[in-house]
Amino acid sequence: MLPWLAWSVAIVFGLLSLLHVYWAFGGRRGANDVVPEKNGKPLFRPGTVASLTVAGLLAASALLVFERAIGIPGILPVTIRSLGMWGVATVLMARAVGEFNYIGIFKRRRESGFARRDNRIYTPLALGLAIGSAVIAWYGV
Repeated sequence: MLPWLAWSVAIVFGLLSLLHVYWAFGGRRGANDVVPEKNGKPLFRPGTVASLTVAGLLAASALLVFERAIGIPGILPVTIRSLGMWGVATVLMARAVGEFNYIGIFKRRRESGFARRDNRIYTPLALGLAIGSAVIAWYGV
């Protein structure tokens, strides 16, 4: 089961990384409702550096999954790989829970386009990736 889960999680991380690279270089498709809003205005405007940073972290997560679950020889020691996977799972679980106002399961603001997508897509995706990452961290090589 672990190789199938690892491939699935790594592919999703990789696709999300590519999407952030696309946005970093000016792509607009799929960019609607990806940032929390207050009174119809985005709370922040992610720039090129922020988008590329997220893309890099997502790509690193995909590599960690492969190193941890599939046993690809890597440059990181096994202990660091394990801690890294637990870190990925923790960050994604925190994203799924949210900050209790605009993002996550327990958000109060639910009327924006972002909030609707967050309920249907972003939070379940973060939760699924968190659980998958935790399983890989627990059972990995």
